[in-house]
Amino acid sequence: KLPLTVEEILNFGESNRELFIKSSTYSIIPITVTEMGLTISWIFSSDPKSISFSVVYQESEDAPLDQCKVLIPMTRCNSHKETIRGQVKVRNSGIYTLIFDNTFSRFISKRVFYHLAVERPVIYDGSDFP
Repeated sequence: KLPLTVEEILNFGESNRELFIKSSTYSIIPITVTEMGLTISWIFSSDPKSISFSVVYQESEDAPLDQCKVLIPMTRCNSHKETIRGQVKVRNSGIYTLIFDNTFSRFISKRVFYHLAVERPVIYDGSDFP
């Protein structure tokens, strides 16, 4: 579990991070967001073989799990063959959790190489109007 804030993701730079996910386990990356309108995007690949991926939203850390909203259902990704890209728009403040799931694999541990980015919306203020 790697709790991150928007500021920490903004400081990621261009470097990739690595997760080691043992067989029959999963890893989560909770991202705490306080401002609306942001876009959280990700790029990842896995080695060896596929990994399952999901994104869930939780209003607060103490919100019951059955009140979590599944934004991207658990999907098996062929991320060992192609790079997976995606994004989610922040509509509410809370915790957006990326889940890398290897529970289906009984013997093979996986490495996931990922990069996260956060984009703030461009707010047009009309200042460049002549």
